[in-house]
Amino acid sequence: MNILAIGAHPDDIEIGCGGSLIKYSGAGHSIYFLIMTGGEMGGDARIRKTEQSNSAKIIRVKDVLFQDYPDTNLPLNKILISNIESVVKKIKPDFIFVNYMHDTHQDHRTLAKATISATRYVKNVLFYEVPTTHDFNPTVFVDVTPVMEKKIASLEAHASQIMKTNIEGLSIIEIAKSSATFRGIQGRVKYAEGFIPLRLFFNIII
Repeated sequence: MNILAIGAHPDDIEIGCGGSLIKYSGAGHSIYFLIMTGGEMGGDARIRKTEQSNSAKIIRVKDVLFQDYPDTNLPLNKILISNIESVVKKIKPDFIFVNYMHDTHQDHRTLAKATISATRYVKNVLFYEVPTTHDFNPTVFVDVTPVMEKKIASLEAHASQIMKTNIEGLSIIEIAKSSATFRGIQGRVKYAEGFIPLRLFFNIII
């Protein structure tokens, strides 16, 4: 399968669905990243892109595509939708993972809305959560217990961002572990990632 993960900023994908992608890549599926901004409001964009590329190597991503929209000013317009759609047409993904629309960060909201239009012909589209997401009630869970250490390693590759959580003394690593523990409890496993499906297509054999 081809799997496309879309993030508004470097490290969004790893936080939201890194464990699931590690499981997919380990099973031989092709993973692609589409990063919409350089994340320059959180640090030097060149450093953040390098960190993103290093993290992608840990996950065994086939290709990382950077769009270079301005951080915090992702525009919801036809051009953005068309740019996402062109990547979708090129990669032909079986699954897409993307930020959720209920979020306090405007880029995450914009990206989710644009992706809904751009992926209207994709069978499987799942929204993931990040620390700024709210009103997130997942109905799809993936057990990431076997790959949790590797997920943490992919987050540690974003070295410049580890302590940039706006919560004193709390790292993104601790947040990721806490979230995985909570979603794991909901899914009755040690660690899990939770998702809300826009669409999820099943072939049921009777």
